[in-house]
Amino acid sequence: MRVFVAGATGAIGRPLVRALAAKRYTVFGTTRKWESANIISADGGQPIILDVFDADAVKGAMQDLRPDVVVEQLTALPKDNTPSERRAMAAMHRKIRLEGGANVHKAAESIGVARYVVQSSAFWCIPGEGLADEAVPLAVDAIAPAVASGAQTLQALETRVLQSKGMEGIVLRYGFFYGPDTWYARDGSSANQVRRQETPIIGAGLGVWSFVHVDDAAAATVSAVEGAVKKSALYNITDDWPLPASVWLPTYARWLGAPKPPSLAENDARAQFGEDAVFYGTKLRGVSNRKAKAELGFVPRPLEWTGENQ
Repeated sequence: MRVFVAGATGAIGRPLVRALAAKRYTVFGTTRKWESANIISADGGQPIILDVFDADAVKGAMQDLRPDVVVEQLTALPKDNTPSERRAMAAMHRKIRLEGGANVHKAAESIGVARYVVQSSAFWCIPGEGLADEAVPLAVDAIAPAVASGAQTLQALETRVLQSKGMEGIVLRYGFFYGPDTWYARDGSSANQVRRQETPIIGAGLGVWSFVHVDDAAAATVSAVEGAVKKSALYNITDDWPLPASVWLPTYARWLGAPKPPSLAENDARAQFGEDAVFYGTKLRGVSNRKAKAELGFVPRPLEWTGENQ
């Protein structure tokens, strides 16, 4: 199989290229930077230097390479997971997801690619009781501005892929990534914020978070690439341990050897950090991975800092 990975050097792109290469597939990995070509080669892929905003270049690359499956993992996320850095990158992230992704998608359609797999997110479902399955809509009308904007972006790209013409469209809603080269790695940006006590438990800490290890996310993506289900579909790719912030955050801090996270009232958090932080801390909704386990054979590992019995 020939697999084209758009965005091959990110937190999920790298383990995905390695996992596909281990299966002896021919993997073409794109990057915008010449200096990243060696990373893709070391992971077992064939580097393709490509500006995804250049529709003609994208179409030309697709015509030359003739992949069987395309996996879109395009993002523009900051190295440091801080509100200011996320705001600074938000416009480019939206642009690469909508415009760059659309160019890749159109090029794939034009050459008759069999299957198209795209990255989405599992943590922006509308708030509510219980775990959200794939039928629960995204929070496009959330009062939290960054959440609403992000959900609107995801809704647009999910619709684009699920309505693909002539090819199967697979949407993977990943949970919060942890593991090597992620914000929640021991040396990651979020870990350092917890060490500095910059991540409080807001209110009662009832926001429920669903995580996934990047290697498990990559394995699920390989299953989606190979999948026997011949139809467009959406899957939640998260672990089996959705936990409220009041549980996972103190446990994470202990795992890091960090001080206990501070507590902050909702109104104080709103004034200090904004409405988005309050949404994450109090309204975030955990999701169910039942469909991915049944149809993709997804088997996530226990959440690293809590263990299977939490």
